[in-house]
Amino acid sequence: MKIKDIINNKKVTVSFEVFPPKQWDKIANTKKIVEEMVKDKPSFMSVTYGAAGTTSGFTTEIANAIKEGGVEPLSHLTCLTSTKEKIDSVLDELEANGIENVLALRGDIPKDFEMGENQYFHHAFELVNEIKARGKFCVGAACYPEKHEEAPNMDTDIYWLKKKMEMGAEYAVTQLFYDNRKYFDFVERARQAGVTIPIIPGIKPFKKLSQLSIIPKTFKVDLPEELTQEVLKCNTDAEAQQVGIEWCVQQCKELIAHGVPSLHFYSVGATDSIREVAKQIY
Repeated sequence: MKIKDIINNKKVTVSFEVFPPKQWDKIANTKKIVEEMVKDKPSFMSVTYGAAGTTSGFTTEIANAIKEGGVEPLSHLTCLTSTKEKIDSVLDELEANGIENVLALRGDIPKDFEMGENQYFHHAFELVNEIKARGKFCVGAACYPEKHEEAPNMDTDIYWLKKKMEMGAEYAVTQLFYDNRKYFDFVERARQAGVTIPIIPGIKPFKKLSQLSIIPKTFKVDLPEELTQEVLKCNTDAEAQQVGIEWCVQQCKELIAHGVPSLHFYSVGATDSIREVAKQIY
């Protein structure tokens, strides 16, 4: 089933993200994690894609495991360091395995990477266009309520989101955020700019004391003062995790009340917290 149909059924859905392993000998462990996560019956589960396509085969393997568990898989695909031939090969593989949902991403710029004269892909919208030309895939894109770190301003960032939509993206999933007002404001500005596709909020429960510095640095997002103060009162990671769960539950309830099409949980390192959050909001 295509993601666009899942999120357009007028019922708020929940989805999870999972990471494939970097080594093949860890694939069995990842499949066990998938087996546990599908028990919560998410509407779909996304599978990330390794830098430069290094784990593309692993992504398909995990996507198949998700499908076998009765959940719709969404395969990530990055393009910056890939040739057209590589992208075509991955899409052939996905199609052969009956996977029809792809999240089209540019991908992070590797250290010391330089654009070559024969660079085929420069932006995510080019990948969206490439995938849609096949006519078989439902394509999603990424967006950033607090602006992509490379964008000079929010208007420019939204311009690129609209470009992805114009090339065929049928929905967008946001970077994680902890302040719902940032999401609401972003959606409003996107609508004013002509972006009409569903914008799915990306959520990740706060879990460890060390994340007070790690999350802003890694994901380029702000932590609300109220959340920060509550975490600073904690003496252990267990206490911080409970604060994170409570914050996430309230965050999700407010998002649902505002009519979001779906909630997408970034689950790496936070699977137990997410399952607890899901229990409390559904």
